[in-house]
Amino acid sequence: MLKRLPASMWLILAAVLFFLLSSIFFVVNEKEKAIKLRLGSVVRAEYGPGLHFKLPIIENVRKFDSRILTLDLPPERVLTSENKNVIVDSFVKWRIVDTEEYLVSLRGDERLVNFRLTEFIRNGVKDAFGNRTVQQVVSSQRTELMNEIRESVNSETSNLGIHVEDVRIKKVELPEDVRESVYQRMEKERAAIAREIRSEGEELAKKIRAEADRVRAETIAKAYSESEQNRGRGDAESARVYAEAYTKDPEFYRLYRSLNAYREAFNGPGDVLILQPDSEFFNYFNDPAARLK
Repeated sequence: MLKRLPASMWLILAAVLFFLLSSIFFVVNEKEKAIKLRLGSVVRAEYGPGLHFKLPIIENVRKFDSRILTLDLPPERVLTSENKNVIVDSFVKWRIVDTEEYLVSLRGDERLVNFRLTEFIRNGVKDAFGNRTVQQVVSSQRTELMNEIRESVNSETSNLGIHVEDVRIKKVELPEDVRESVYQRMEKERAAIAREIRSEGEELAKKIRAEADRVRAETIAKAYSESEQNRGRGDAESARVYAEAYTKDPEFYRLYRSLNAYREAFNGPGDVLILQPDSEFFNYFNDPAARLK
């Protein structure tokens, strides 16, 4: 009798069988969390990956993504402790940790999760930035700030069946209307610091030059003193040698001095001396032989 059924009936029977099997069994993969409901009430909330059984019609299964999900928040303007506006761009990573609580509190609706998380993140960012200066939020305290926001958000989502794994501040910028004025103020501050450093450098340079001039003057004075002492000792030694040499023949010494005097007196062709003929200057001119006896 079954052999007499037309092909269309076989197709209908196959469809009915597939529907019955799909109503009785369901598959959970490794990327999913599943919860089984019976007439709207939770029967079981923890299913591992694999094939599972359910009663048709009276039981149904809801599946949710078990992976870490990312919510990218739109940039928002917040105030720092200095009452300065900054634009904060951030994102949050979260996952489902309690499927039953997630379904009850958020109806398993990811859009509702995103709405609630956005509200919590905004409040956490405002509180964290309101206790810090611009310098702190853009530099050394960035990690501490993000951890503070994450803990604040987790305290708000503790009864929602989700957990925030990480909160990241992608960018902190000044609003366009105040950025230029801040840049100008920073430029003036840097110019003032540069002038101060330059002034300190000039003062230090003057001290170094003054010290160098002092050392130079002391060195020259010491060298001049030593040179004068050496010259004095040399002159004394020279005078001693000359005196010793000249005392051996005084007459020759007088002749030598007279010849030097003649050489100096008649150095040029126009030199003229007016002296008496019997002057002592001409002793060796008048009778040189007698003087050398």
